[in-house]
Amino acid sequence: MKRRVVSGMRPTGQLHLGHLVGALGKWVELQAKYDCMYFVADWHALTSEYADTSQLEGYAYDNVADWIAAGIDPDQTTLFVQSLVPEHAELYLLLQMVVPIPWLERVPTYKEQIEQLAERDLSSIGFLGYPLLQGADVAIYGADYVPVGDDQVPHLELTREVIRRFHQFFGELFPEPQPLLTSMPRLPGLDNRKMSKSYGNTIDLADDDETVRKKVMRMYTDPKRVRADIPGTVEGNPVFIYHDIFNSDTSQVDEFKERYRAGTVGDVEVKEALAKAINHRLEPIRERRAELVGDSKRIREILLDGSAKARMCAQETMARVREAVGVRYA
Repeated sequence: MKRRVVSGMRPTGQLHLGHLVGALGKWVELQAKYDCMYFVADWHALTSEYADTSQLEGYAYDNVADWIAAGIDPDQTTLFVQSLVPEHAELYLLLQMVVPIPWLERVPTYKEQIEQLAERDLSSIGFLGYPLLQGADVAIYGADYVPVGDDQVPHLELTREVIRRFHQFFGELFPEPQPLLTSMPRLPGLDNRKMSKSYGNTIDLADDDETVRKKVMRMYTDPKRVRADIPGTVEGNPVFIYHDIFNSDTSQVDEFKERYRAGTVGDVEVKEALAKAINHRLEPIRERRAELVGDSKRIREILLDGSAKARMCAQETMARVREAVGVRYA
């Protein structure tokens, strides 16, 4: 029997290249080896996006189209919607009974997110409990592994601590999930800040050829290089970080780096080649995506079928949990 992997994404906007080389790329890689369950984390989206939920459902369908277009196989992998499996919320509630509040307050990303999203009121129980809900998401399916980046390791360690504490009171019920660290590089945004839709510095998977080209042409490069004949810095330069990832012509990349350091190539030539490489990578994804977006009924059916399958598993888990906790009256 395959070991199980569980992971989710918040439907808060269109997916971009950072997702493709990060979490989504890892998901595609894992599905051949593991029993994978990937979900639309719509309740998680509400923890910070509760003020405007008008696009939540649309983003959910759009994101899942991107998942499948990028290589996720719904016949091989269970795709579902978090809120269509209400048992997540029940387990989340029961975990709250035994988890001290300081455990949640010490999660590094909690304070970081409050500072980064200072314009929003995140002083809610929902936002504080975000990592605990993540724990319920994976525990309810008996996940063996969770794919995470370095910044998410504290969240998973909290999940493991919560499971151990729950077991102290109610006995062994869940495996302790192990991290599957993503080895994919973290892409900087077009302006060299963290890639984020809120900064407007992303290249989206849905962008057409010309949009990609325009975005690449305004990418941040070496700020000291005001003319093409001035030697430039390659290391840490977003344009070359992208070339290393998306340009399969390594000899061309090496040549560009050499000429850039020597001051014998302009940014325009380097960026034109990069735009071409990115579009080449995105072309088959765009084609598959267009077919899926044009058949929203198929996406809906995939999610409803996957959610029904996920819920059967969750219900079996919660039957055991209720009995262990002492709240099973049937």
